[in-house]
Amino acid sequence: MRFLPILLALAASLAAAGDAELRPSARLVVADPEAWRNGRCVIYREVNPGVADASFYVRGRIVAAGVHTRRLALCPQVSAREIENYTREQFNRLLLAHPCVSSENYARDVQSGMIRLRVEQWETPHTRRAASAGRLYRGMFIDTKLEEGMEIELEADLLGSCEE
Repeated sequence: MRFLPILLALAASLAAAGDAELRPSARLVVADPEAWRNGRCVIYREVNPGVADASFYVRGRIVAAGVHTRRLALCPQVSAREIENYTREQFNRLLLAHPCVSSENYARDVQSGMIRLRVEQWETPHTRRAASAGRLYRGMFIDTKLEEGMEIELEADLLGSCEE
């Protein structure tokens, strides 16, 4: 019975959003709200291309979970270079806009399952080639210096369960 209020709140938020498209992260949160309970340990992982057996991560505890509606906007325009050649600042602009669309014709409302977590541990890459490879780089999460106890937000489908 304790799940009933959670399910009702999620159903109400989905109904209020109307025809907003459900992203995979929203489906995860709606399908199993207990998996996203406060205090649960979760981990975000990235693999550094070109470095064998290198795994970088942010580990923390869930402080909030929910389904949020947002309008997809245009992706930031960067000169016609490959993403591997983006500067860290250009790459961060793209990460902060994600998900985004290539044309106003594709703009629409979407629902994402967002998880806010309190950071406990992390390991980030430091090599230059990792600057445009992921959210983690040189002690940073996108454009914010990682610190124990800080809170960050990620889509549910990017997170896994910690082995405790």
